[in-house]
Amino acid sequence: MSLKSFVNDKLAWDAFLEEMDDMIRVEHTKIEVSTDLVDVYRSQGAITVLRRLKYLRDKINGTK
Repeated sequence: MSLKSFVNDKLAWDAFLEEMDDMIRVEHTKIEVSTDLVDVYRSQGAITVLRRLKYLRDKINGTK
């Protein structure tokens, strides 16, 4: 399956976005309970990457 067909398949894309949102919520929880600054930075980085993945469809289709 090509990446373009994945991002344009509504059911698959919606499931992907839901999974990304769930993973972001997990990282937010980690930040809230973390006592180590390194763990906070790691979670912040993970959230940044997950949010960028949510814009993959726009990048693949050439829209901004």
